[in-house]
Amino acid sequence: MLFNIHPSNLVSALSIALELSTDGLSRHHWRTALIANRIAEQINLDDSQRQLLVYAALLHDIGAASNWSEKKKLHMFKVGDDIYQHAEAGYQLLKESPQFSMLAEGIRHHHDMWDGSSPYGLAGHNIPIISRIINLADRLEILIRDKVYIFEQRPDILSAIRELSGSYFDPNLVKALHEFARQESFWLDLTNPHYYQNFFRQIDAYGRMIFNIDDIVNIGEIFATIIDRTSRFTGMHSRSVALVSAFLAKAKGYSLEEVKLMKIAGLFHDLGKLSIPNEYLEKPGKLTEREFSIIKQHPYYTYRILEQIDGFSTVAEWAAFHHETLDGSGYPFRVPGDLLRLGARMVSVADVFVALSENRPYRGPLSARDIEKIMRGMVDNRKIDGGIVADLFSDGSGLGSLINQIGEMSWSPEQTCKE
Repeated sequence: MLFNIHPSNLVSALSIALELSTDGLSRHHWRTALIANRIAEQINLDDSQRQLLVYAALLHDIGAASNWSEKKKLHMFKVGDDIYQHAEAGYQLLKESPQFSMLAEGIRHHHDMWDGSSPYGLAGHNIPIISRIINLADRLEILIRDKVYIFEQRPDILSAIRELSGSYFDPNLVKALHEFARQESFWLDLTNPHYYQNFFRQIDAYGRMIFNIDDIVNIGEIFATIIDRTSRFTGMHSRSVALVSAFLAKAKGYSLEEVKLMKIAGLFHDLGKLSIPNEYLEKPGKLTEREFSIIKQHPYYTYRILEQIDGFSTVAEWAAFHHETLDGSGYPFRVPGDLLRLGARMVSVADVFVALSENRPYRGPLSARDIEKIMRGMVDNRKIDGGIVADLFSDGSGLGSLINQIGEMSWSPEQTCKE
């Protein structure tokens, strides 16, 4: 099965996950990509390099997505020595990816300073051109204040950039920036939320990249790693849900490709969790009403992000509706049971099963007998699908194998349970 996806469509959608916060979405990565592309145009960077530049800019802070304390460091214009951690983490995430490895080096060095005063020891033209452009674009974007009229900000923004020319930034790139920054349209494009779809259509001229279903699985694995790093208690949660979802799909007689789609849904099902502060996910006591309301927004963002990707409409439902219930009291869409697709019901059952099998801040993993008792009770209360639960527990040897695999993936010497 092939996904005929514009690469910018896929990458721009997934970059939204890096913008998630308790207050909703920002546009940092999109604006950084737009600025970077304008710099590239000004210096006549060739098309192949511009393509890599835009995709790297859209994902440049991928290494900070699961760490809220790391995210906070990124909002300061002048960076300290601790800013490089997320750049290295992003490199490590992408360097082995068949689909995204070509972006890894540019992301690794996107905070390296022109004068060489960074941990890697690179300076001047030894820093990749993609990294130098993203560094300048990223810092310019950080200076933009959404509540101040953009033309009132322009002189101060350009002055701050000039002061660091030759130390932080490549002076030739700063010169190029000042040449096109005289255009009012550049600044208006940055602050116009409706312009970005035009921008992505323009860069789609690079053409379509054909992903097969295994490519999408591999990309899902990268984002599952990011998602599950939000808590030490869910180190392999998304992969485990993907494993159980695939198991249930096989039990229902799904084709090999459909089973892989179920795995993809499992890998992405908690993508919206990047909107939740780490301390909420690791809180050992009862959540406040506000904290729980923030947690309840995560499947909403999963759906709104995935639905933007070509060919993902069904996968988006399977993944995002895992907290919907048969009695219609689930969240966040309150979908009645008769409208819940079978795939969404399977991911829901898989999510409950895995959650009960894992360590949590307030308890250890439950036994198979206790898990079955709880899930049978949820069936009786019309929360989850009884037929799917029966499939899960009817194959004793298969269930035992699943539990062992989840245990092997989830266990870590650093994971401890709070009594």
